[in-house]
Amino acid sequence: MSMITSSGRGRGPLKGGAKKNENNRIYGFPLPLLFIEPPPSRLRSILGLLGLSLTEVINPHCEGIFDPATRSVWITNAKDTMLLWRRGFFGKGDLSRSEPSWLARQINIRKAGGKQMTSEEVTAKRRAERRQFKLDRAAAIAAVAAEAEAIFETEGRVIKPALSGPGIPSAATWRPSASLTEIPDTPLPEEDVEPAELEPLVDVEHLQLTLQEAFFLAWGLDCLTVLDPHTNEAMTLKQLWTAFQLAHLPPPIPPNPAPPLQFDNPFLINYVVYHHYRSLGWVVKGGIKFCVDYLLYKRGPVFAHAEFAMVVCPVYEDIEDQETSSLELQNASPFAWSWLSTINRVNSQVQKTLILVYVTIPARSRLPLSILDSPACLEHYSVREVTIRRFIPARMRD
Repeated sequence: MSMITSSGRGRGPLKGGAKKNENNRIYGFPLPLLFIEPPPSRLRSILGLLGLSLTEVINPHCEGIFDPATRSVWITNAKDTMLLWRRGFFGKGDLSRSEPSWLARQINIRKAGGKQMTSEEVTAKRRAERRQFKLDRAAAIAAVAAEAEAIFETEGRVIKPALSGPGIPSAATWRPSASLTEIPDTPLPEEDVEPAELEPLVDVEHLQLTLQEAFFLAWGLDCLTVLDPHTNEAMTLKQLWTAFQLAHLPPPIPPNPAPPLQFDNPFLINYVVYHHYRSLGWVVKGGIKFCVDYLLYKRGPVFAHAEFAMVVCPVYEDIEDQETSSLELQNASPFAWSWLSTINRVNSQVQKTLILVYVTIPARSRLPLSILDSPACLEHYSVREVTIRRFIPARMRD
């Protein structure tokens, strides 16, 4: 459940079906746009036969500012931040792991004494417990080995140290120490001492959109206005399209002009993949944690883990374009089998299917560079998918 807005009823964290229902209520809309269906009527039936609709579309019209240094768009308005995250899981908090929850964590520390933890705090607690378990187990195994050596030196008997047993902690028997689970009690102020007044919290976190997410919201859904960082004026779609491409090119050295647009621009290749899967209903998020480019969620991170991990592999239609290009695209050249095996093993361990997404880059010999001035060039790119599965003989004999 979201930890951004706390309930005023003072209830504990929801569990089971109640938590699922709460997530469905908060994150039930897959896109920032809302479609309101009118009540059934005769006019609606007649218009439906003619292919027309009276459905009302509510557009939130969010606003952000382009930051070329980080190749992202910043959403600083708290209302727009919550709306874009809750309706489609766009962006991430710059001070959070995923969901913008920095303010909720600070409020939790002040008011709840840290008893109601956010997702980041839960993850940190689990990692601390896992690290302590490994240390305790290693210490127990070392003690058994030292005891076996002592018996060999004194009695001459060879004893094989046991790696399991009552004295060796296991995942089933080990319990975290009190220091990892208990929350230290803060002493209450005395009656004759007035507690110090805390300064009011100011939310300094903003939502950070990738350029692919920002252009999808601005061009595909028309629900985002991006401001120019220098003039603070709204940028047109053509200006956005050009600026997002130039952000991935080397900066010009005066007095040299800006470099020309290229068909193998990283923004174009990644946007082709992002738009392709977003238009099919998937929630697309970054996958750097699992050594891939993107992760695919059916509904979103709060509902279930991602099922697919995608590696973007650019493919040049004309191999001469790759040789003369000024850009070195990742995964454009054949990679080693050891790299592929490593990526596949990492994602297999976390129950994700690895997909190689091949994006074909059109040849410069058959298209003019002027076509890159608008998103119309996207129709010349194609996407192909190859699913990679790790072969395990003991499990796949049938």
